[in-house]
Amino acid sequence: MKANNILIAVSAIWLLVSFWNRNEIPGEIDYVPALQDEPRQTATSKRPFEVEYNDVQYRVEPEYAYDITGMIVSYRHHHDENSRMHALAKDHLNMLDVCVIWGDNPANERLHKISFWNGIFTCNVKTRDQVAWDAFDMTQLSNNHLLSDDDFVRRQVKKVRIGDQIRVKGYLASYTSDGGSMRGTSTTRTDKGNGACETIYIEDFEILEPATSYWRLSMWGSLALLLLGIVVHFLRPYRPH
Repeated sequence: MKANNILIAVSAIWLLVSFWNRNEIPGEIDYVPALQDEPRQTATSKRPFEVEYNDVQYRVEPEYAYDITGMIVSYRHHHDENSRMHALAKDHLNMLDVCVIWGDNPANERLHKISFWNGIFTCNVKTRDQVAWDAFDMTQLSNNHLLSDDDFVRRQVKKVRIGDQIRVKGYLASYTSDGGSMRGTSTTRTDKGNGACETIYIEDFEILEPATSYWRLSMWGSLALLLLGIVVHFLRPYRPH
């Protein structure tokens, strides 16, 4: 069945292409009005407190109340399988690093020319397009270390995708653990390099506008066609040559 062989070959190739591009920022996005707003950082009377997660005790010291709405351009989940440093430090409270943009950046017409990716503790930005770079405001980007011991919040955070518009409310905070980990927080959006990330203990997390990624839809569609082709291949009668 030549047609089925063609289906398998084409769907396999398209699956690879779609998988490679699955984290591209979607081309068409309906921006929520709050995406234009700067993060709100205000004084707080919240006292230091202790939480326990995964049998590790943490002390969290709030520095400011914080409320940020941003569009996700990169993220990295932290668990024992993909972050040896977090595992060794027993830092299970930090579940995700998420890099977001706001203000004028999401509407940058050449945003697709800029690459974003997360390291273990950083958000990295790169482009060879000078026009795209000149139109991009680095003070309207932040990498955020998200903390929570609440299972509901952690489940919500696991759902994030590139292009999602999210709102995070909580506290800019430093924290320590009895496992030996220690981390502070940035309290300004204009710093750079090590220590420039915001560490947020989450009180409320919401995906305001989920992104529709046609690459991801295409990936799942091509996978379904590939599996269908394989099933048909093995179910058809054997014809010796």
